[in-house]
Amino acid sequence: MLNQDLAKIFYEIADLLEADRVAFKPLAYRKAAMSLEAAEENVFDLYKTGGLKALEDIPGVGISIAEKIEEFIKTGKIAYYEELRRGLPINLEEITAVEGVGPKRAKVLYQKLGIKNLDDLEAAAKNHKIAKLAGFGVTSESNILQGIDFQRRSLGRFLLGTILPRAREIQKMVEQFSGVKIVEIAGSLRRRKETIGDVDLLAIIAARPGHDAVKQLMDKFTTQPGVEKIWGKGATKASVRLSDGFDVDLRILPQRSFGAALQYFTGSKEHNVAIRRIAIGKGLKLSEYGLFRGAKMLPSSTEEVIYQQLGLEWIPPEIRENEGEIQAAKAGKLPKLIEYGSLKGDLHCHSDWDGGHNSIEEIAQAAIARGYEYVGIADHTKQLSIERGLDEKELQKRNVEIDKLNKKYKGFRILKGCEANIKNDGSIDIDDSALSQLDFVIAGVHSSHKLDKEAQTKRVLAAMANPNVDIISHPTGRLLKKRESIELDMEKVFAAAAKTGTILEINSQPMRLDLNDHNIRRAKDYGIKMVINTDVHVIEHMHYAEYGIAQARRGWATKEDIINVHPLEKLMSYFKKN
Repeated sequence: MLNQDLAKIFYEIADLLEADRVAFKPLAYRKAAMSLEAAEENVFDLYKTGGLKALEDIPGVGISIAEKIEEFIKTGKIAYYEELRRGLPINLEEITAVEGVGPKRAKVLYQKLGIKNLDDLEAAAKNHKIAKLAGFGVTSESNILQGIDFQRRSLGRFLLGTILPRAREIQKMVEQFSGVKIVEIAGSLRRRKETIGDVDLLAIIAARPGHDAVKQLMDKFTTQPGVEKIWGKGATKASVRLSDGFDVDLRILPQRSFGAALQYFTGSKEHNVAIRRIAIGKGLKLSEYGLFRGAKMLPSSTEEVIYQQLGLEWIPPEIRENEGEIQAAKAGKLPKLIEYGSLKGDLHCHSDWDGGHNSIEEIAQAAIARGYEYVGIADHTKQLSIERGLDEKELQKRNVEIDKLNKKYKGFRILKGCEANIKNDGSIDIDDSALSQLDFVIAGVHSSHKLDKEAQTKRVLAAMANPNVDIISHPTGRLLKKRESIELDMEKVFAAAAKTGTILEINSQPMRLDLNDHNIRRAKDYGIKMVINTDVHVIEHMHYAEYGIAQARRGWATKEDIINVHPLEKLMSYFKKN
């Protein structure tokens, strides 16, 4: 938890420095924040055993940032951060969550209009005060209002990639308590929804309700680090609000009811209603307490036995949405979903050539450590000014480095790629002659997100028609809790992808998860191949692949749909030049 607190502070320091137009430092703090987010070991434990030197060994953490971590560990505060906040006393995180309002603009809005939070921003936009400011205008004001509306609809929801690691920490804490036999995450988190409202934990403990062991577990759960409010604490259930902003419920269940409860607290409302109707049709009653025929309780200790008694195959949690899975389970035709850990490589990794945090060799070593057979270096190309996009000559120099590195490895391959930019007319921002020298080419929309549907669709279709473009990255361009999808005629996109053999990406970044589950199912219908990529700029985030696999599973994808479950030779056959 300390890691996440520090990461949040460092991200805000970066934004505050950016608002003051300070050069270079914001990037350093963001890199440190990313490393802390992804670090498996708690910085308190690192400091306790190795002092300041151990903190400096964290990727992206130099002596200055290490000293600030030490200060936070000792005092719970960072004086430098407090000083920056006094200079800009606004809710920067809330305001900059609105698309089109970065740190610099947030500072202007504060200085000119006294805007400190989302409510202030909305009031100013509705009263047309923002349009009058230099550098904004009517269009910016309208876009800000749209962004605020989007933010309002996203309130109370947390990204899967934010909430799952924290939930697992709590799950592990409960598991380690004496007498606890099993702890399962339930709810929408078990279904791996893109955004989550709260966390449900179900546990079995070798003691009866009211026993001292159960009371002690409830005490431990309600006093864990980060609890800011206890909503309730009883003999079998406790509910708390964490400083992270979300609620966690812990329920203690008897073994005989565990399967029924896990089924009940996992499925969507629509799925559960449909399942209960099936039970009623068989003269049964299904609840979180068990499956009953009259007063007699039928076997209910596992989900498998619950579904079996209802005449259904066990349904993977990710697809329990009442979108055809029940009918498929009844007919014995559920797809064999792609399995976690089945990827043989990642084709979308950014190196320090384009401003990423790690060298190509570090990326390769991290991929090998994950058991991968290959990794694709997909640095940005020249039009993307917010990162250090490579031009044709720089791309060639980087390719030479990859060729040299490939001579060092046996049984592992570094693939030469790029993430090129799709310009407004659908052309690519780098010469075809340079693209043709690569193993694969990813292209994506990184600008002009407000084009109308016809223009946006035409743009993407033109890129797919390019014989050098193999993959379209994060196809709809959405940013969860930040930005809506670009306007695309997805049916035309799917038809063009099928015709041209263009692969569509399932981007694993927690704020993207793009394609979404519904688009994945449609892509399957068209026979389109997909790739699960992490789009990482720091190797500690390569575990994001789990979120992409979860998204693929929610879209009913199997191994046959995903190209990077295959060995290198077969993978290469999916690229257009081969």
